[in-house]
Amino acid sequence: MDPITKKHLNVHLVSSTDSPEFTLFTQTLTQTSLVGLDAEWKPVRTHQTASFPTVSLLQIACQLQDGDSVVFLLDLFSIPLSSLWEPLREMFESPDILKLGFIFKQDLIYLSSTFCSQGCEPGFDRVEPYLDIMSVYNHLQQQKKHGRNVSKQSKSLSTICGEVLGFPLSKELQCSDWSHRPLTEEQKTYAAMDAHCLLEIFKFFQEKVAKEGDLAVTTELSNSDANLGLKVLFGKHDVCDRVSRTQFCEALAVVEATTSDVSQVSPSTGGMIQKSSSRVTSPMDEFLLKVVKVYSDMILLKGSDKKPKTSKKKGKKQSSINGIGKEKDSEQFDEWQGTSPWDPSVGGDGYPKFLCDVMIEGLAKHLRCVGIDAATPYSKKPEPRELIEQAQKEKRVLLTRDAKILRHEYLINNQIYRVKTLLKNEQLLEVIETFQLKISEDRLMSRCTKCNGRFIQKPLSAEEATEAAKGFQRIPSCLFDKNLEFWQCMDCHQLYWEGTQYHNAVQKFVDICKLVTS
Repeated sequence: MDPITKKHLNVHLVSSTDSPEFTLFTQTLTQTSLVGLDAEWKPVRTHQTASFPTVSLLQIACQLQDGDSVVFLLDLFSIPLSSLWEPLREMFESPDILKLGFIFKQDLIYLSSTFCSQGCEPGFDRVEPYLDIMSVYNHLQQQKKHGRNVSKQSKSLSTICGEVLGFPLSKELQCSDWSHRPLTEEQKTYAAMDAHCLLEIFKFFQEKVAKEGDLAVTTELSNSDANLGLKVLFGKHDVCDRVSRTQFCEALAVVEATTSDVSQVSPSTGGMIQKSSSRVTSPMDEFLLKVVKVYSDMILLKGSDKKPKTSKKKGKKQSSINGIGKEKDSEQFDEWQGTSPWDPSVGGDGYPKFLCDVMIEGLAKHLRCVGIDAATPYSKKPEPRELIEQAQKEKRVLLTRDAKILRHEYLINNQIYRVKTLLKNEQLLEVIETFQLKISEDRLMSRCTKCNGRFIQKPLSAEEATEAAKGFQRIPSCLFDKNLEFWQCMDCHQLYWEGTQYHNAVQKFVDICKLVTS
């Protein structure tokens, strides 16, 4: 009964150079001026060997000329990297394509290392023009303050999506095994959303910039300028200053352009001359070109960036004085033993209660769907002590995948459990089996998936639901002719009804319950 629906994505998995998806990918790169970049890899767990993770999937979301977008998932485990090196290098360095990323420098380091390990030297060392979504977010925050300087903030991509687009980006599958093939449909959707959301955030940024009128019009070095003498050329507004800031070789190229083919001049680079690429690309439109000039940056990898660093961390010392500083062994939380805090023998009410940390909020919704009380933290970024205090106060078991939470000495036995599985369905099965939870069909969908609240005892009619939803929630008019019953959460007042989505969800969790009880 979750009212949230996902936007349809046009996603293509590219796993062969002979496939139509690869042909479409290379064609699209010549027709786009804006791409969103992201990469996935399986983390390196050992600190003994200095090596970078191997990138297994590269996501490229391309903005099309008609306003639509398409996301390509490049399977680097299936495609010969030698066939990808040239088109990727040209895309990274093309002055006609603005590259969007979220702290993409780390991804580029790992990507370059992956290609070098397969003999594709020298990998990649430059992305230009580049715009980091973190910079976009900070600019939007400054606009909210009406131009006043605000301190730069560092936030997760999920948080930025929540604040800018209105929905947080699920990071549930971030640590899944990206080296395993075939990829699940959930992994493909997750990976595609990671790249696609960059385009959506930039679109919002573009609209704000256009509305605020922040882009100053600057004089460009046009093709006709190439036929002018240097004295006249340098006399033009802004041209002299731009040329004088270039490196000597670039300034020399400007001189050569006055007597050579004018096609060498590329206005998309702010009047600087670039070497022509073997791949013909569409130039940026005027507005995007101005965005590039005002806001874009570049990623340039140094030699030291490409050398992995061996961790120098040593085993942490444990103080034996009153047990202060002593860390709990995380293994003790892997298996559940003892009495649960809701057990009547220790003062509980007999009803299972859980607290899911921010890394497994999807599990909280699944638990609510099968009628289990599953709360989430009070704040978006809770400290470990706050999580423990909330679990103790409400007599809940804290469910987490965060190893850092397990390291604090004030944890209490039978108050925390480390979830081992990654996918929501598997996590639900793990918790049900571990805690021997009794699930019945009449308890399915008995809690609000939004806030964990209970529903009112008596259902509402269509007229009553319409009145209750005024100024709060929109109810589709097509439902009024179906004689449906509406249920309202007593805490957040969210309205639900037994439509197709409800019946599909019930069947899904009925199947899970059968698996558990069989």
